[in-house]
Amino acid sequence: MEILFVSHKHPPSTGGMEKQSYELVRGMKKHAGVHAIVYKAGTSKLRFFMSLNRRIVAMCRKYPGISVIHYNDGLMAAICMRHKGYEHLKRTVTLHGLDVVFPNNTYRRSVLPEYKKFDKIFAVSNATAGACIRYGIPAEKIIVISNGVDASIADCQPQPAQVKEIAAQHDIDIENKKILICMGRAVKRKGFAWLIKHVMPALSDDYMLLLIGPFKPRAPLADKVIRSLPPKMRRQVTSFLGWPTDEEEIRRLLQKSGAADRVKHLGRLPFEDILQLLIAAEAFIMPNIRVPGDLEGFGLVCLEACLCGTKVFASNIEGLKDVIADGHNGYLLPPANKTAWINALSKLNSEPPHYTLQPEQIKAYTMQHFGWDKMVKEYLDCFEEITKTQPEVCLQD
Repeated sequence: MEILFVSHKHPPSTGGMEKQSYELVRGMKKHAGVHAIVYKAGTSKLRFFMSLNRRIVAMCRKYPGISVIHYNDGLMAAICMRHKGYEHLKRTVTLHGLDVVFPNNTYRRSVLPEYKKFDKIFAVSNATAGACIRYGIPAEKIIVISNGVDASIADCQPQPAQVKEIAAQHDIDIENKKILICMGRAVKRKGFAWLIKHVMPALSDDYMLLLIGPFKPRAPLADKVIRSLPPKMRRQVTSFLGWPTDEEEIRRLLQKSGAADRVKHLGRLPFEDILQLLIAAEAFIMPNIRVPGDLEGFGLVCLEACLCGTKVFASNIEGLKDVIADGHNGYLLPPANKTAWINALSKLNSEPPHYTLQPEQIKAYTMQHFGWDKMVKEYLDCFEEITKTQPEVCLQD
């Protein structure tokens, strides 16, 4: 069978959607004929979208054996439903979360109904699938397939000298500290500012929080422009752009007296450095909070922390519930409940141990239930199922 993948979220850009897109295309090459049209960083994204119809038709003519086309996100897929010239293909799409709950009435009236026309919809979590159903997408068209994680992370060995070098580079003293790590874009749903404001001050002085991910120490001009927009429009613009809506509050909190010694934003780091910090940390924290019009579709960084053997504490919310099985590869806590979070984190390293999960247990459970190969095989099974009765079509010039 031959499959055409269309993606505008692809490396070298980083993020959960990009990793999922890359691993799906790469892994499917072991099982099927794979063709891909992907956006290349540094080129015009507008030109990419404007030329898609022509490029897809050209690809189908060049490779008439293509029977399935797969889009890596909902907005692009909905736009492509208006294309002409390749109606014979079975059409599938992966929905990640925000492409379902985007807070705009026009989007919901014009885009969401297009999803009903797809032959198969892949939701990355039960939370995403639930959102699809709430907006009227037929449940029988939806299948939940979790993202995977790179199993080779589990082989990473601790390098204390590298951790000391990272600390020196960022001028932080981690000696005799209980290191907590948060990672990701500074969007409000991640709960980073909430954690800094409500939880960190209540923990003992030997706790240090390290934030990892894109971060601007100073507000860019675009930030001021976005803040000047009316609230409703600002929410829609920031959601569409994936704008770091928590960055301003994090900058403010980091400037408060005493915060610099307890919380440090390291910005972007090489993946090898991230793995070493995760191995050395007491815990990885994902303190998500509910934000109307936004959704944590999955939570790949939790799985990466799990494969480092790190204890993971995550909010019992949305797609994180698909990633962390409480007591098996981490612990789930009620979102935005500062008392619960303070109590839980205060018990790290307690005697006798309150949290008994061991690194090898965490790794083993995660490797058993999540993997790119497992994800690819589940996609392949669905592709084969929907093409069983498809007649052969010969495109005419």
